[in-house]
Amino acid sequence: CLDGSPPGYHLHRGFGSGAQNWILQMEGGAWCNDELSCYLRSKTAYGSSLYMGSWNFSGILSNDPNMNPDFYNWNRVFLRYCDGASFAGNSEYRNGTKRLYFRGLRIWDAIVHDLFPEGLQHAEKALLSGCSAGGLATFLHCDNFSQLFPETTIVKCMSDAGFFLDVKDKSGYNNIRHFFRSLVKFQGVEQSLSEKCVNSHHDPYLCFFPQHALKHIRIPYFVLNSAYDVTQVDNIFVPLSSDPCGHWKNCKLNYTMCTPNEINILQGYRSQMLKALRSTKFLENGGGMFINSCFSHCQSEEQYSWFAPLSPKVHNKTIAVAVGDWYFGREVSVEVDCPYPCNPTCLKPNSLIQIVDLQGRAQNLNVTEKNPHKKNSCSH
Repeated sequence: CLDGSPPGYHLHRGFGSGAQNWILQMEGGAWCNDELSCYLRSKTAYGSSLYMGSWNFSGILSNDPNMNPDFYNWNRVFLRYCDGASFAGNSEYRNGTKRLYFRGLRIWDAIVHDLFPEGLQHAEKALLSGCSAGGLATFLHCDNFSQLFPETTIVKCMSDAGFFLDVKDKSGYNNIRHFFRSLVKFQGVEQSLSEKCVNSHHDPYLCFFPQHALKHIRIPYFVLNSAYDVTQVDNIFVPLSSDPCGHWKNCKLNYTMCTPNEINILQGYRSQMLKALRSTKFLENGGGMFINSCFSHCQSEEQYSWFAPLSPKVHNKTIAVAVGDWYFGREVSVEVDCPYPCNPTCLKPNSLIQIVDLQGRAQNLNVTEKNPHKKNSCSH
């Protein structure tokens, strides 16, 4: 991990018909891109196994057939995230007595090879998945994961809330490009990026963006995302640098309080996401997607959003059913919701569960940079 402590994972054994099938779920938790942010991170569970505790297996990791009908009896692995670069860095930083280890790529390799003698090498079916920064990691590791298995193994990949857009914020400045560029350089991520993707772009760091990486993935891929992902809206599309006077504060805290103009801007963000997804043409290679209009972030690990009586639906399908239909080839699973506010199954912001989701799961990405093209003045 960042502080030099060993990485870790949680394993819940499969049974019955799922004993030879495996899910690897990669933990999310934003990133760090400089000495200070990575040092502070190294003092938390996102940068050190010394602070890690137990983990509740729910949603796609649940072992209850009533809560997880398709994957409940698979071997389920939760990979803890403690490198700060989506399991992709491979370098080291020293400044006097201070040392930081950027070992995401080695952590990924070590955990996978540790699981092989535990039964992963005999997998009949395998699914690599992840949430947020862990979802982004699946774009980086999908193809090399599939290459570990014989052709007889069914291998597929899924990202939950990991489709971070290469997009300008509402003021026209691309903060996320600046952030990812510095992240890739600082943590030595380039060797984890797709060679085909890197060869097709003038700047290798662009391949850290899922929309550019996905074009080159050959394995069937499923994209699960909110069209109004709260983490991306709060930190990338409407960061503090683009709203220094806090005009968007009420909208970001409670989307039912968004003004018509703010909703119109958010619809533009949704359109950019759908355009980016379609441009990858991943659906032509056995891909699937579930893009709902709920203001949320990470929906596969939470039971209420994955599969429950009041779970959000698109075309009368829950997320769990859509993912299962795609993985097992029961039917084409391409579910795109109508624009907000058309979906009545989305949890309302006054729901206690949704409030916990917005405040607890949507981590601060710390991607806000000073916009050199925007004056810091407040006006309506």
